[in-house]
Amino acid sequence: MGKRVPVSEVTRQRIREAMEGRIEGFDRSELIRLAAELIIEEALEGEVTDVLGRKYYENGAIGGKGYRNGYRPGKLKTAEGLVCFSAPQVSDRDEPYRSRIKEHLKGQSEELEKLAVELYARGLSTRDIEAAFSDDLGQLLLSRSAVSRMTERLWEEYEAFASRDLSEYEVAYLFVDGVAERLRPGQSREAVLVAWCICMDGRKVLLHIMPGSREETESCRALFQDMKARGLKDPLLTATDGAPGLVRAVEECFVRSARQRCLVHRMRNLANKVPEDVWPEFRERARAAYQAPSREIARMLRDELVKTYQRDLPTAVRCFEDDFEACIAHLRFPVNHRKAIRTTNLLERLFVEERRRLKIIPNAFGERPVLKLMYAALTRASEKWRRISMSQLERRQLESIRKELDEEYRNKNQTKAAGVRNLNPSFSSNNKT
Repeated sequence: MGKRVPVSEVTRQRIREAMEGRIEGFDRSELIRLAAELIIEEALEGEVTDVLGRKYYENGAIGGKGYRNGYRPGKLKTAEGLVCFSAPQVSDRDEPYRSRIKEHLKGQSEELEKLAVELYARGLSTRDIEAAFSDDLGQLLLSRSAVSRMTERLWEEYEAFASRDLSEYEVAYLFVDGVAERLRPGQSREAVLVAWCICMDGRKVLLHIMPGSREETESCRALFQDMKARGLKDPLLTATDGAPGLVRAVEECFVRSARQRCLVHRMRNLANKVPEDVWPEFRERARAAYQAPSREIARMLRDELVKTYQRDLPTAVRCFEDDFEACIAHLRFPVNHRKAIRTTNLLERLFVEERRRLKIIPNAFGERPVLKLMYAALTRASEKWRRISMSQLERRQLESIRKELDEEYRNKNQTKAAGVRNLNPSFSSNNKT
């Protein structure tokens, strides 16, 4: 027989299997019920730990406090349906043990639902959890230490997430974005980098969340090297904004990939350089180039826009021409995929919401609390991401593009090697000897 574990650990394993797709036919409402079940069981187990003065694996009754004596099934009606849970039992006490939390849960399904969402989506604030488990007089039914133990689970889950094997994902499109947060008290904001992908089967997968450092290129390079060390292969296309350090790191680490410049960021750059009265027409012509049927047509439309505005709007034209090939990289990929891969906009709204939460949650600055909050919010959001279409024809197109990119990489290396030989003839003769 294996080692005994708290019943909440069994529930947690079921949630993990559901989120990894190992339980067939599992929908969102069932996941919420499981989350609610986990919250109740962890809360009840935390209450018993406080009452007995010792953890689950510590044996022996102390001074009439009693000892754990198995579990008893319980039920709670919620908006998502009936939630079944296991309540720990306590024996051999001077006075019979009654769970104040269990009594309080009767008729409190709204607070319970809110708590389940808070723990998984927001995760960081113990104040919200304490408020959910308080009686009518405002007295806390769950100790601060028990609440801290519950929320600290998020850090353990984040660490497991950030070290897992990525070789199972056959990545077609990789996306990288970041949000600046105050990771160190008294220091300026630093980037927290987020990477996600679209796989060859159309799934969208959150891959990594990693704090940056003051050196942008080093941070981005470290992000990519970490993912590659865990099994990530070169994607077909990597989409980023125009941050120079991020661009350099992509070109260094994913040499067999096309690079896409986020068009949402680029259009914002252009809007800041074009007068308001001219912007509507300039915007439509820029969009026509960026969303052309092919790269050849896009280059023709680029040349026409440059010819029209070069004299009156030289700054805007330079911005439009800058990194143009990266802005139209998506045009070599299947038509039905282009809208999904030409921006890094998937997490924009989530970053705004996460920022709002940090403003209202006290003491939320620092690497550990920020990463816990971002992990909880992003993993919850990723559960709702929809697949993109990936037909057999589109898969064949992507396989063909893979061969093209590999050939371009080989030709580039051969050209570079030839250039070295031409500049240094002794290099060639030395190699022959």
